[in-house]
Amino acid sequence: MGGGAARSRCPLRLRRRLLLVLLGLCSWTAALRGNDNSEALPESIPSAPGTLPHFMEEPDDAYIIKSNPIVLRCKAMPAMQIFFKCNGEWVHQNEHVSEESMDETTGLKVREVFINVTRQQVEDFHGPEDYWCQCVAWSHLGTSKSRKASVRIAYLRKNFEQDPQGKEVPIEGMIVLHCRPPEGVPAAEVEWLKNEEPIDSNLDENIDTRADHNLIIRQARLSDSGNYTCMAANIVAKRRSMSATVVVYVNGGWSSWTEWSNCNARCGRGWQKRSRTCTNPAPLNGGAFCEGMSVQKITCTSLCPVDGNWEVWSEWSVCSPECEHLRVRECIAPPPRNGGKYCEGLSQESENCTEGLCIQDIETASDIALYSGLGAAVIAVAVLVVGVTLYRRSQSEYGVDVIDSSALTGGFQTFNFKTVRQGNSLLLNSSMQPDLTVSRTYSGPICLQDPMDKELMTESSLFNPLSDIKVKVQSSFMVSLGVTERAEYHAKAHSGTFPHGNNRAFATIQARNKATYIQNLSSISTRSELKTTAIFGHLGGRLVVPNTGVSLLIPHGAIPEESSWEIYLAITQKESSLQPEGTDVLLGPEVTCGPSDLSVSTPFALTIPHCAEVNPEHWNIHLKKRTQQGKWEEVMSVEEETTSCYCLLDPYACHILLNSFGTYALIGEPISDCAVRQLKVAVFGCLSCNSLDYNLRVYCMDNTPCAFQDVVSDERLQGGQLLEEPKLLHFQGNTFSLQISVLDIPPFLWRIKPFTACQEVPFSRVWCSSQKPLHCAFSLERYTPATTQLSCKICVRQVKGHEQILQIQTSILESERETITFFAQDDSNFPAQMGPKAFKIPYSIRQRICATFDTPNAKGKDWQMLAQKTSINRNLSYFATQSSPSAVILDLWEARHQHDGDLDSLACALEEIGRTHSKISDITETETEEPDFNYSRQNGL
Repeated sequence: MGGGAARSRCPLRLRRRLLLVLLGLCSWTAALRGNDNSEALPESIPSAPGTLPHFMEEPDDAYIIKSNPIVLRCKAMPAMQIFFKCNGEWVHQNEHVSEESMDETTGLKVREVFINVTRQQVEDFHGPEDYWCQCVAWSHLGTSKSRKASVRIAYLRKNFEQDPQGKEVPIEGMIVLHCRPPEGVPAAEVEWLKNEEPIDSNLDENIDTRADHNLIIRQARLSDSGNYTCMAANIVAKRRSMSATVVVYVNGGWSSWTEWSNCNARCGRGWQKRSRTCTNPAPLNGGAFCEGMSVQKITCTSLCPVDGNWEVWSEWSVCSPECEHLRVRECIAPPPRNGGKYCEGLSQESENCTEGLCIQDIETASDIALYSGLGAAVIAVAVLVVGVTLYRRSQSEYGVDVIDSSALTGGFQTFNFKTVRQGNSLLLNSSMQPDLTVSRTYSGPICLQDPMDKELMTESSLFNPLSDIKVKVQSSFMVSLGVTERAEYHAKAHSGTFPHGNNRAFATIQARNKATYIQNLSSISTRSELKTTAIFGHLGGRLVVPNTGVSLLIPHGAIPEESSWEIYLAITQKESSLQPEGTDVLLGPEVTCGPSDLSVSTPFALTIPHCAEVNPEHWNIHLKKRTQQGKWEEVMSVEEETTSCYCLLDPYACHILLNSFGTYALIGEPISDCAVRQLKVAVFGCLSCNSLDYNLRVYCMDNTPCAFQDVVSDERLQGGQLLEEPKLLHFQGNTFSLQISVLDIPPFLWRIKPFTACQEVPFSRVWCSSQKPLHCAFSLERYTPATTQLSCKICVRQVKGHEQILQIQTSILESERETITFFAQDDSNFPAQMGPKAFKIPYSIRQRICATFDTPNAKGKDWQMLAQKTSINRNLSYFATQSSPSAVILDLWEARHQHDGDLDSLACALEEIGRTHSKISDITETETEEPDFNYSRQNGL
């Protein structure tokens, strides 16, 4: 009974509990089906023994991208039902998607539920916290709640809160690039790119990208230069920051000095140098150039080799039994030193001391008599020959007087001689029967620079055709000529010869010739300085001494505003007060610019032509300035690096940047025999007083425009005409002389005076001429007045050196002569230009160039690159000291291109640097409006 009652009670209790569960489910179902979703579901149902639902998967935080809904999922076991609650409200049953399965291991029921959340739902929610959802699972024993999953709308703004900024840092410096990414949900992750390649800080310990999105490079290396970009990205989008250019620069450092070079002169005074380079390290990426000099020079003196020389022979020794005596000498007068040659010849000499009558060799007395007779015969014959020679010399005599008249005729000599016998080599035509009673005067040249110069010229090849003639030079160039096989002859001076002394009367010179000579002489002696003046103000300008190659450039802004100065530029035509020492050469004109008390704020450019063939291995060129006391002091050597002034040596001119006015000159010191002085060879011609004679004057002058203008001015006064385009002769400093000769004269139309076909000038006359043009004159004679055309060649050559041949083809009549232009570039019409017209580059363009290149650039394209592209490669430290290095570089460019105005080359230089992109219309015209900073190869810049 008891057991049966118990069994009857257990089903009863079970039925009651199931009833309660069913009632709860009915009420829950009614709530779900009701119209009001806000009605709360029961938090739990009556529990039953077992396990509460366990969540195998809970909803995760999610982000809505654009308009795409997100899916929240929940999975629990064992679970009879699972529902979502969002923002405290139950989600409608229709919005759930449920899946049911059985766990094979435990046999429990597994339920998984999905819901969608749209962007509109999230946007419509306005609460103190983010939109959230939570799932609730039921089992027989009760309920379980999952974690709250937030749902947010994802976005990423476009603009960075902070872009990285470019930097220029020295090598081994620290680089910090800051980056604050745009605002976004979820927060953006940052990645760094270098030159569009991702940076992995795990592979490079020197780089750290973990510190608050910043990029840190602990020690900058050259390889760290580049363009850096900050990349921000989340699930919505990616954003790129502005690129930041990082330049790791290297300041230049000097290398060690090289060893001093050997003295360049093997004998006497010379120089030796040492150098260093800005390569330790070399400046990179706009780093500062080394300060100081790259070359040092000092003077040196090499001991000259002394060749040995024999002392005098000693006295003969006592006659030995072998009938010989000896004498000796030593090589001690002086002994060879410093590598000099030892004496040539024997140090000991012996000979028979009995005049061949040694007793040991003579067997009989008859031999003694024989030798004595032979000796007496030889002496008698010698006396007879001497007597005959003296007799012949006393019986026949003729002489020639040569009186130098170059003081009157510009280098002509007059030879007066009387023909003696048929076939004389002095006659023009030895086949003609000579008139022994007529004396004829021939005018021929002797090459002189100064009529009072009495240097002996007997070694000249002037007398090469007369190899059997000896020359005796007397005072005032009275020369006596005599044939070697005859005694010395003399004759009276012809009445038509010119006197040579300065204080003598002109004797019988014709009035017309005398007047012409005096007029020409006075015009040369009274020539004043070539001078140009103009008034300049703040706009600057240019002064030019016409047709001389000398110019002065006053930059814009060099003279203070609201002030003006009268500036002059002059060339000294008189004898220069600068006297070079030794073999030093005055390479160009002495130039004066002023006023001396004017001070300028920026350097002005002075251009002086020179005649040196530029080669630093052969020339050491100095700039000298005359002090107020009249002394000359050295300003600088052209190869020297200094910040006081700057010299740029072009092939034909030297451009000097200076801060003070005064008198300047260029001096060349030859440091080898290969040093070349460039000479211009020009030939002028004119009819002489005698209508049958025609004069040729050959000039060898410095290859400078001012030296040529000096010659042209003289020839215009004398009626001379340029017969052929001048040619350039390279005259080396090797001590060899200069030869000038006339060749290929038509034999039946013209003849040249005796002794004048070839003339030779000593080396010292040419090399140390001190700016005086050397000239030689030749006189040609026509056989008949009907001859009006002249054809010949002028050969000018240095012995063992360069040679030039000028082909003369001209008419001696002025009406038929073809005019040859004196100057290729005649700038006499524009001696002074003021303001913008004086400059090739317009001021507005110039300002933009300076603003661009004076500012340091990350890629190193600053004024140093501008200097390099305009062929300025040395002494850059001078420009570094200027307030605007680019402006000074452009001033130097203006001075170098005053004639050609080669704006195209400047445009090419700028294009190579990469700073130009478009065109300028025509910058050579005066600009009235502010132009765009463009360049055009077609229009010049």
